[in-house]
Amino acid sequence: MRAWEQERFDALTADIFGFNAVQIGLPQIAALNASRMPHRWLTNSHFVPGAALPITLLHDFTELPFASQSLDLVVLPHVLEFVREPHQILREVERVLIPEGQVVISGFNPASLWGLRQAVGRISGAHFLPQDGEFISLPRLKDWLKLLNMEVNRGHFGCYAPPCNTDQWLQHFAFMEKAGDRWWPYFGAVYIVQAIKRVKGMHLIGPVWSKKTAQARNRVPAVNKINRNQNG
Repeated sequence: MRAWEQERFDALTADIFGFNAVQIGLPQIAALNASRMPHRWLTNSHFVPGAALPITLLHDFTELPFASQSLDLVVLPHVLEFVREPHQILREVERVLIPEGQVVISGFNPASLWGLRQAVGRISGAHFLPQDGEFISLPRLKDWLKLLNMEVNRGHFGCYAPPCNTDQWLQHFAFMEKAGDRWWPYFGAVYIVQAIKRVKGMHLIGPVWSKKTAQARNRVPAVNKINRNQNG
């Protein structure tokens, strides 16, 4: 899963341009590794040894310590499903993003074999993924983003194999990766979504490509007006 997400993060962030990018949470993944922005930071709620990048800031996810409209890109790898107020985090992300800024979000898909295993684990007690996570469906996430004027641009599903604990069984179900991407793409265990912050009433100003000269009105000799007055 981490290898699949790393590949998708690299492909998405490499094409997003700007100056300031922040990855919030999950230090084990270097989500900004392929970003070309000159200023990149990794933040988290607590210190994690062995992080892929140095953690530059520790903070509460529901209150981002950044000025409004100061960031070009925010990446949230598996953050929303492990916090109490995911919508509040999205509101903070919308606040700190500049107009046309972008956010990239990854999460576990509840409509998948992994989601089914997680639901069964809550009953049996045999958890495959962290039990304190609440998976957020993609339609629900899209509704939240829409309320915040965040337009979904691209998205990907991945990891179609059943939840396995050994490499041997993962290799046995390797054929499901290509088959799932083609035949049941919405049932991948993980999704990644890219959204753009839209600002209503904002118009991009571009160069004037064509200039039209104003046409002069037809001239009327003044003597005609004088003659009509005299005849009247």
